[in-house]
Amino acid sequence: MKDEQMARDTIDDVKKGQAADAAHNGAEQPSSGPITSSAPAAAQPLSAEQKNAEGRPAKQPAAGGAEQPKKPNPLWQARQQLKAAQLQVEKLQAQIDDMPIYPVARPAQMRRRHWGVVASFVLMVLAPLVAVILYLLVLAQDQYISRVGFVVRSQEAASGSEFLGGLGGLLASGGSASDSDVLYAFLNSEEMASAVEDRVGLRAHFSARWPGDWAFALWPGATMEDLTWYWQRILGVSYDSSSGLIEVQATAYTPEMSRQITTAVVEEAQARLNDLNSQARADAIGYASADLEENLKRLKTAREAMVEFRGRTRIVDPVADLEGRMVVMTTLQQQLAEALISHNVLRDTLPANDPRVKNASHLIEVIRKQINSERETFASDTTLSGEVGQDYPALIAEFERLAVDLKFAEETYRVALAALEMAQADAARQSLYLATYIKPSEAQSSEYPDRFVIVGLTALIVLMVWSIATMIYYSIRDRS
Repeated sequence: MKDEQMARDTIDDVKKGQAADAAHNGAEQPSSGPITSSAPAAAQPLSAEQKNAEGRPAKQPAAGGAEQPKKPNPLWQARQQLKAAQLQVEKLQAQIDDMPIYPVARPAQMRRRHWGVVASFVLMVLAPLVAVILYLLVLAQDQYISRVGFVVRSQEAASGSEFLGGLGGLLASGGSASDSDVLYAFLNSEEMASAVEDRVGLRAHFSARWPGDWAFALWPGATMEDLTWYWQRILGVSYDSSSGLIEVQATAYTPEMSRQITTAVVEEAQARLNDLNSQARADAIGYASADLEENLKRLKTAREAMVEFRGRTRIVDPVADLEGRMVVMTTLQQQLAEALISHNVLRDTLPANDPRVKNASHLIEVIRKQINSERETFASDTTLSGEVGQDYPALIAEFERLAVDLKFAEETYRVALAALEMAQADAARQSLYLATYIKPSEAQSSEYPDRFVIVGLTALIVLMVWSIATMIYYSIRDRS
């Protein structure tokens, strides 16, 4: 096609050159006779004047008898180029004549595959869409939605054990996020569906519309597994794990029935929450009782050890006894000082053999012996009088150890007793409960089925399926 276009352009240029040449020759020829053909004119013998007129160089005698050199004629060169171009045009025309001529494309027409695509569009897109629209407008019955919202809360009440300096707070129990998770799983379970069925009669209500509204109703004779599947279809549960808020919505063919369903859901959830905590409360009471028994035994052992120590040493409190003995020592030392002063006075005023001097000396010796005896009781197991267990450093160390054990046993016993009281109080009251922040509502207008949404989704799905099937068909056809 490119060579053909080039040849045609060359022919047009040659024709334009011939027309220009003819116009130029007509201007040079005399007006007496038209030129009919260039070839015969070229064949006739020309005179020197004619040759000069045609542009060829004539021989002019030069001065001195020598000939001048010939100059090329532009017109003659142009004619030679024209002839060469005509030959080239003839060759190109011959090539064009030898090229095959293709027919012009006919107008597009509908073929059998095109009618098949149209038929598939009608069957796969239009027919299902029209069927869905007719079903939603004619057969589908209105359904009503009831909503309820609740959250798991814990009851934290103050008790008499708070005087322990915050130990009672460590023993408090309450709800956690796990309780809400368990409750969320229970709402969609088969047990919940069975409990609501026993309360309101789900099968009787939803199977009454069969087979008229076969797409949204429950078929008669549905098993428990079928009812559980249908229960998860009519019940919507929204759960926020961060805040623990649970929102439930139930659909039914009447507003009263939908409200009964949400009310039954709240009651069953509360009952299940109580069941979940009953075992935990029983375990808490059992553990608190066992801990109290163990601490009571420890307290009895500590008190028995203290009684045995006091009976063996005949000392109630070694520290107080030591303080009393220190008072005795101080008194003896004061008496010794007074006796020494009296003895010195008597010795200076009376003779040495005077009985009063001797009595004063004897009193001094007695006081000193008593002081030495009292000092020996602080660091020895026996005294001059034969008393046992008067080694005060060892007695004080043993007494302090027994006192610490007794005090620890008493404190742990008090904590265990407080824990038992709190466990019994939690068991007696409802520690976990459902706080309903949205009460079961009763709808006044139908919200389901949402016909516009269903029609739009149906159109989108069938159109995508038809488009994919069409592309697959043409892809296979192009490769085969």
